[in-house]
Amino acid sequence: MTPRKDLKDIQSQSDPRNLPINKVGVKDISYPVVVLDRAEGRQHTVARVNMYVDLPHNFRGTHMSRFIEILNRYQDGISTLNIREILEEMKTALSARNAHFEIDFPYFITKEAPVSREKAKMEYRCKLSASSFDDYYVLEVSVPVLSLCPCSREISEFGAHNQRSIITITIKARERIWIEDVIAVAESAASSDIYSILKREDEKYITEKSYGNPMFVEDMVRSAAERLMKNERILWFSVESENMESIHNHSAYAQIQMDLDRG
Repeated sequence: MTPRKDLKDIQSQSDPRNLPINKVGVKDISYPVVVLDRAEGRQHTVARVNMYVDLPHNFRGTHMSRFIEILNRYQDGISTLNIREILEEMKTALSARNAHFEIDFPYFITKEAPVSREKAKMEYRCKLSASSFDDYYVLEVSVPVLSLCPCSREISEFGAHNQRSIITITIKARERIWIEDVIAVAESAASSDIYSILKREDEKYITEKSYGNPMFVEDMVRSAAERLMKNERILWFSVESENMESIHNHSAYAQIQMDLDRG
């Protein structure tokens, strides 16, 4: 539809305060999108989306509807492959020097129980973001895992306390990194990964596996960091682990972050 020329464009009016704005736009949009899925090709999900641009000091406001128009054009596929294209469209449509794009979404993988081979979907929380002035994107993946306390196992005559933990890995990269590969790094660093469905034989296997593979919160972040350091496509990473302790009234926490200086 052609804009009506008799409607005044208030946003484009000049502003006398001489104050540029770093980020202006739309935030927390719930929107259906498609993301890349290594096993299935594409996965439909629902994301929370933030889109911003900068605003020069001489403009009163930006045109909020244009953000939604751009988002609508990409609802059939958002990924690290076209995120820079989205940013360029935002800059052009809104006459901006800088643009920022962020999506937060649940990602599902079909996992097979270790013994019974029962299959069920497992959810992981993911965030993908980029800014037009950076030559990389940022991917964050939060992975629920199981940790068993080495100290508890050592000092107890039988048994050891364990808990669900969340390992959150954030990476900066220029090339595509599969979400599945990030999840694999986190799960390999834990006493055991966890599943949506388990039969008795699976419970027995995981209980015994975690008992034979005790991990402090410090062990998990170090183990994950070792693997991330070997990935030549990663420019920078942060790996965090939070253990929701089963016998303490607090969580245990550790983090490692590292700039890999890939040039």
